[in-house]
Amino acid sequence: MLSKWLGGLALAAAVMLYAPALGAGELTNEQKDQLGKFIHDYVVSHPEIIKEAAEELDRRDKAAEAADREKTMAGEAAKLFRSPNQAVVGNPDGDVTLVEFFDYNCGYCKQSLATVAKLVESDSKLRVVLKDFAILGPDSVETAEVATAVRQQLKGQKFWEFHKKLLGTRGHIGKAQAMAAAKELGADMDQLEKDIKSPATHAALAEVEGLAEKLHFSGTPSWVIGQDAYVGGLSLPDLKAKIDSVRKCGKAAC
Repeated sequence: MLSKWLGGLALAAAVMLYAPALGAGELTNEQKDQLGKFIHDYVVSHPEIIKEAAEELDRRDKAAEAADREKTMAGEAAKLFRSPNQAVVGNPDGDVTLVEFFDYNCGYCKQSLATVAKLVESDSKLRVVLKDFAILGPDSVETAEVATAVRQQLKGQKFWEFHKKLLGTRGHIGKAQAMAAAKELGADMDQLEKDIKSPATHAALAEVEGLAEKLHFSGTPSWVIGQDAYVGGLSLPDLKAKIDSVRKCGKAAC
């Protein structure tokens, strides 16, 4: 421990020694070589500082992400929780809101469907917001466009049936499967084609993409529960515990 401290002191002393030249832009080639060799030798002798630096960088990145998420949840709360560009299932006046960012071709989202459905069925006070975050290629984008347009016609329980049918489809899907599901549930197909191409549909998907970027969501499913954000699949017990905690203390973890 003492040798590490002395090594750090020596490194600091070397930097201080060359600091005037560095500040004045007058570092000679010889000085550059000497300083470079000293730093190289120090790092080789104390490789643990690389791990420490990486850990510190990771800590700072996570802190910055957490700050960005907190800022987004406060500043973009209307878009996040009450946007007209989203589907709401469960109790629209529920005391707790669960937001899911999903992709219809995401395997983990397909697995999470049963979990979300059980929560909706078992918790009469839960409000669930569904946001199409199409990140898995052109088919996902086209499917999300259909789903976004479908919301103009299929409301409440009807849309929930559409969503479950589409997300519950095994394997990769695209526009054809989404259109077939919409037709089966009674959508006006001519109007649907028009709505798919409308600026409102594209604006709705762009809104979700913007929120996801600000929340640092890079994968699906991603969740907002109360004022907390999570990336990745969550089990039924995990989600239920977080929802219960929000009711208890306003946070997903009390």
